[in-house]
Amino acid sequence: FFDSSWYYARFCDANNNNVPFEKAKANYWLPVDQYIGGIEHACMHLLYARFFHKFMRDIGLVVTDEPFSNLLTQGMVTKDGAKMSKSKGNTVDPQEYIDRFGSDTLRVFMLFASPPEKDVEWNDEGVKGAFRFLNRIWMLFKEKQAFLKCIPKSYTKEAEMPSYAKDLRYSTHFTIKKVTEDIHEKMQFNTAIAAIMEHLNNISAFQCDESSEKIIQAVYYEAIAALPKLLQPFAPHLSEEIWAMLGNQTSILETSWITYDDKYLIKDQTTYVIQINGKLRSKIVVGLDTPKKEVEKIARADEKVLKYTEGKEIIKIIIIPKKLVNIVIKD
Repeated sequence: FFDSSWYYARFCDANNNNVPFEKAKANYWLPVDQYIGGIEHACMHLLYARFFHKFMRDIGLVVTDEPFSNLLTQGMVTKDGAKMSKSKGNTVDPQEYIDRFGSDTLRVFMLFASPPEKDVEWNDEGVKGAFRFLNRIWMLFKEKQAFLKCIPKSYTKEAEMPSYAKDLRYSTHFTIKKVTEDIHEKMQFNTAIAAIMEHLNNISAFQCDESSEKIIQAVYYEAIAALPKLLQPFAPHLSEEIWAMLGNQTSILETSWITYDDKYLIKDQTTYVIQINGKLRSKIVVGLDTPKKEVEKIARADEKVLKYTEGKEIIKIIIIPKKLVNIVIKD
């Protein structure tokens, strides 16, 4: 109890055999950027550590008032609705799952199952789902490896491209931004993984082969090449493998974090939600500069909308630019 209340300060100067730690080293490293612990730590260890730290401050060993800058109280792993416990017989052996699915799968499942501050209910189907997701990425790189090596790796910012290529480029840069912010600012790993999953779906739906234009191939390569770095914090082993499959000679760990370009986060299109008497009935995608009259025309001709409006009297149509079309009909 005593030593665990100030070990974070000792880590700043762990090999010092004369004093607990040099003040200069402690003042360089402290306070700790991020404290992570269970709820029991928040009312026990955290309390003791703060008491010890203020004592060390008062006797001149440290200068900061608090030992930790940020606190994250993570949830517990539960099974069958209860906290895992040997006495309850509801534990699982992680090694069995690692042997079967790999440690990356286990990491992705645990981080994707819920926000870090919430409890995680152990679920075998969830583990299998994480395995399928990682396997999709592995198969994508395996099947496209030769193709990716012979297509353009970049394009100029001014390059002209069709709208579907712009959509994939948007997906790439939006996902990089989303994952970066979710990890660095919010520690919301589940939503970061969800964003990567959505980006993978966008890649899978994108049509690109040897006959495609060079600009299409370059955008496709960019989208796929982002996956190793985006995935690395969650599935480091797979990320290293697919990074090498792209032809990289150095470890992914020796590279900097991936960045996005704000310029590519501006969409040329927008989605209108279509409501009929206030109820959601459909969605349409149109150009940003599409006039209201044209938006109304497209909305009224939508197949799903026609099911509800055909033969009915339309009283009025309310359009909120770039957001909503509400068609009011007489019942």
